[in-house]
Amino acid sequence: MNFYIPVSLILTAANMLAADLPVKQVVLYKHGVGFFERSGKLAAGESARLDFNAAEMNDVLKSLTIGSSGGKITGLRYDSQDPLGRKLAEFPFQIGAGGMPGMLDQLKGARIELKLGTETVAGVIVSARTFAGTDKQPEHDQLNLMLDSGEFRTVDLGAATGLRFPDAKLQQQFKDYLAALVAARSKEKRSVYIDSSDAKDRDVTASYMIPAPVWKSSYRLIFGDKAPMLEGWAIVDNTTGEDWTKVQLSLVSGRPISFVSQLYAPKYVDRPSAELADDPAAQAVVHSGAFEELRGAGGGGGAAVGSAVGSGNRNMAMAHARMAPAQPAPSAAVGSLRADIAMEQASVVPSSIEATAVGRELGDLFEYRIAQPVTIRKNESAMLPFLQQTIEGRKLLIYSDHGSQHPTNAAELTNSSGKTLDGGPITVYDAGAYAGEALMETLKASDKRLISYAVDLGTRITEAFGSKAAIVREIHANRGILTAKYAAEETRTYTVRNVDQKAKTLILEHPLRPGYTLLSQKPKEKTATNYRFELALAAGATQEFVVNEERVYQEDIAVTNLGPDFLVNYLQNRALTAAGRQQLQRIADQKRQIAENDRALQDASAQMSGLTADEDRVRRNIQSLNNVAGQQQQVQTYARQLDAQEQQLAALRDKQAELQKKKSALQAALDQLVEALTF
Repeated sequence: MNFYIPVSLILTAANMLAADLPVKQVVLYKHGVGFFERSGKLAAGESARLDFNAAEMNDVLKSLTIGSSGGKITGLRYDSQDPLGRKLAEFPFQIGAGGMPGMLDQLKGARIELKLGTETVAGVIVSARTFAGTDKQPEHDQLNLMLDSGEFRTVDLGAATGLRFPDAKLQQQFKDYLAALVAARSKEKRSVYIDSSDAKDRDVTASYMIPAPVWKSSYRLIFGDKAPMLEGWAIVDNTTGEDWTKVQLSLVSGRPISFVSQLYAPKYVDRPSAELADDPAAQAVVHSGAFEELRGAGGGGGAAVGSAVGSGNRNMAMAHARMAPAQPAPSAAVGSLRADIAMEQASVVPSSIEATAVGRELGDLFEYRIAQPVTIRKNESAMLPFLQQTIEGRKLLIYSDHGSQHPTNAAELTNSSGKTLDGGPITVYDAGAYAGEALMETLKASDKRLISYAVDLGTRITEAFGSKAAIVREIHANRGILTAKYAAEETRTYTVRNVDQKAKTLILEHPLRPGYTLLSQKPKEKTATNYRFELALAAGATQEFVVNEERVYQEDIAVTNLGPDFLVNYLQNRALTAAGRQQLQRIADQKRQIAENDRALQDASAQMSGLTADEDRVRRNIQSLNNVAGQQQQVQTYARQLDAQEQQLAALRDKQAELQKKKSALQAALDQLVEALTF
């Protein structure tokens, strides 16, 4: 008796028997990826299987490297994934918009069977559509069929209790279509297989990067009688779906550049179309009769034919060149990624918690390697101590929030641990009691940070502002532009009241403003936004701290826009040089002459306007008296007055012309003085 075993069952059994490579090393970073190394023994001819989530495959294909202690790896296989749109485009129908009528209408010509109550109707699909509802009839779907008898029949799809396609191939296509939709929504595992055809056992190592939760750091700062103690804890989450059993765990502080490349889904490129030009159909040729037969004129026709053929060959070659497919670029070799980390023994301060992490610089990054193997079950998290040692620090106060009258209790920490301290929250304990909490950025070795963890209600700070009038510091001129540099002084007085009966140290942060410079006090240090002054506060005492600042700015003014009286203010300024004063004095005198000339012009214009008005009045009087008998003597008097006024107007016009001419000369001389103004 022969038994039939499906090929799919054989492949499934082979996959189940594939060798498993357990996780041996995990390196977690702060930018959302983790490095994983698996290793195990691979028997002769055996394949190893690595399971990943579909979302991880892009990173796996970008970073996977394989190492072997002996023998050769023949290749890697993995479950492929074609884009859903490309898969569905292969089917003769699409399920979606249009509902059932829209889908059936795409299958015109396909045979279908419908159950209408106890009746079964079979035929070939002609068309299907949805009719909109009316007042008399609701919306309904109709299917038009051609029955086996040749009769056309319209079927109400809403009345059908079932339908099927007798064509087994079409039925299978529907199953495959729906299966493709389900697979696209599936989050099931994807497998990578490592194949080998060697005839001996060997050790295989697989390394790769996949998305992983970032590890988090948390600190405890403990103040006591001696130097402060800093404890560091790492919070690690295992969301990989499998247990980490006795793995070598490393935690790296830093953020290398990482990105996602779409390598898993097959990529298709649209190719250009290239077609040969269609040869036109040959037309009938009517040959004319010859008038005369020429002898010895052969050979020309052959040359013409040869030229035509040559041209045709060149066109064919160009067409073939356009149609030749582009050669694929050689595949890039997968880069090797190894995390060989040397261990070194760190001094551990005796405590109830033992920090077992060894820290070392890793290029521009810093690594904490947990000395003992770590076990974290799937979907569980762990807190691992990676630091515990004394650190250089002191308690003080910081006044940085100028909207509050109280400073904050703070600590100045200098990283004397020799390690990089990853950023995270710090819980502060003082004299065995909870004192507050703070946040700290990543702190490199030997660097210093201030942290604030509570409000100090025993210290009050008030601020008072003052300023002085701006003074001219410098005066310069260049080609008619006068530049004056001003200096304005401002003061801010801090009044600090320490009501506690103990001495304190205060760090006062004063805003660093662009354009302002300090005049008196010297800060202990400066940040990007603040000056930091350190003050020693006596017990129960009040003291003032004054910060003087100066702002220097300049003002550019065109000399032509300044009047002579305004120029006097600059002439009296001590910052003006002798040469500058002499030049400005000449300009001021010239402007004053121009002003006097303008006043003379205005006076002449006013006199002319008055005389013109008198002349108009006299002319009206003469016109009215000419019509009255016995007024000839008065008319003669008005005529003599009008003549005198005309002589005065003529003299004023001459004076006005002279004044205008003088003004032009004065203005030209002023323009020359202004243009030459430089000091």
